Amino acid sequence: MKDKIIQSFLESADLKVMFAKKNIDEIIKTVETVTDAINQGNKIILFGNGGSAADAQHIAAEFINRFVIDRPPLPAIALTTDTSVITSISNDSDFSHIFSKQIKALGKEGDVAFGLSTSGDSENVIKALHTGKKLGIKTVGMTGKDGGKIANIVDISLNVPSNSTPRIQEVHITVGHIICEMVELLLFK
Repeated sequence: MKDKIIQSFLESADLKVMFAKKNIDEIIKTVETVTDAINQGNKIILFGNGGSAADAQHIAAEFINRFVIDRPPLPAIALTTDTSVITSISNDSDFSHIFSKQIKALGKEGDVAFGLSTSGDSENVIKALHTGKKLGIKTVGMTGKDGGKIANIVDISLNVPSNSTPRIQEVHITVGHIICEMVELLLFK
């Protein structure tokens, strides 16, 4: 068991380092895009399913409350938190519209939308990203595997080239933390 635990930590660490090296320019572009949006009075919108929904909520909380430094709250929202909205859309329409309808209602040109999907092929995330693009929202895809359909439709693709959902999610939350940290430094230091 000890060897398996150490192996899992090493897999996670190795994947994070490889991802950072391969995606450093895209990470910087994401930080600059988010910083510019906030400076222009816009917001960050995040969404995903399952563990990615939890990651969206986690990252939104870091922007709103604080990450490393005490500072004013930053405008962010996770579209995964309002169960009444999600269940009404699912019941009255279709589950594939739960994020796109919220983007239509809450998004505006200049916002930044993060769609999280470990497969890169979540239909409701894809629809929301398409809707966002039509509204002039900058789109960021946080994906896994080969990036799926999402990698081809977003402005910025942060793809974790792994088939392991847990390892992909570990990289997603790490890059989410780093984006928050860099945005804080640019805005408040």
